Amino acid sequence: MADFLNDFIEGLEDHPKRISSKYLYDDVGSAIFQEIMHMPSYYLTDCELEIFKTQSKQIVEQITWKEKFKVIELGAGDGSKTSYLIKQLIEADLNFEFKPIDISEAANTELCSNLKKQFPTLEVTPETGDYFKILKDQKFSDAPILLLFLGGNIGNYGKKDAINLLRLFSNNLKSGDLLLLGADLMKNPLIIHQAYQDSFGITKRFNLNLLNRANRELGADFQLDYFDFYCYYNPENGDLRSYLISLRDQKVFIEKANKTIHFKWNEIIWTERSRKYSLDDLIEMGEQGGFKSVKQFLDCKHYFTDNLFIKS
Repeated sequence: MADFLNDFIEGLEDHPKRISSKYLYDDVGSAIFQEIMHMPSYYLTDCELEIFKTQSKQIVEQITWKEKFKVIELGAGDGSKTSYLIKQLIEADLNFEFKPIDISEAANTELCSNLKKQFPTLEVTPETGDYFKILKDQKFSDAPILLLFLGGNIGNYGKKDAINLLRLFSNNLKSGDLLLLGADLMKNPLIIHQAYQDSFGITKRFNLNLLNRANRELGADFQLDYFDFYCYYNPENGDLRSYLISLRDQKVFIEKANKTIHFKWNEIIWTERSRKYSLDDLIEMGEQGGFKSVKQFLDCKHYFTDNLFIKS
């Protein structure tokens, strides 16, 4: 809670105001995000799921290790995509352990329960927490590693921060370890905008949960009806940004910090970046992060890619 409080206050005292997107995914936010993933307009989930349904065998064929290895997934969520990869790994008679890392304990618990039902013999060693801290506090393993960072999560970072994140991955991996990186690709801007500015208001509710979370955990008194949601996509550089907008001049008291934050009428709070990439961008970023591109797996529409990299 201390990190959330400090980051929350620091962000709202910044200009423009901001809240880190990592705080979107508490247990409530993770549940709302599951709703987003099932929206017809939110193509990302279906496109990446198609890749795992139809190309998991080809992904597994790139693994040449004979000894036991670890499959580590950062931000594992419900594991709906990963289960197809796990199935192929088991069918290939490979010796591996699956380690999901997620900030939501509820998500981890549900994932492990579902996987045990599907794969009773699967060795699962979940870890709950912020994967940044986990990455900085410990090396992954002496065994070979297949690291999964899926769902387009790399898009939550600006280019410089994304490269730094890849370097952080690289620093925790050994030469020959693998990274499977999911990324959303640049495409018709109307398709992208409809995926985030949905007509059902689920994405709005997902973002407003940040304020609701502050009410629950920090003793804030946000009135959710006094805020609205807006997203903007720039097709020139692939940058999509989400915002909350104050609908009036208002003050919010945050009890845990004993602070009052003033919001001007129409003032914005930046909540999330969801960057879209070209295939060349991803290869270049991977190289700058310490990886070499092995193969790119795309859905049939070429909306999404899962790029396999090897640690140089």
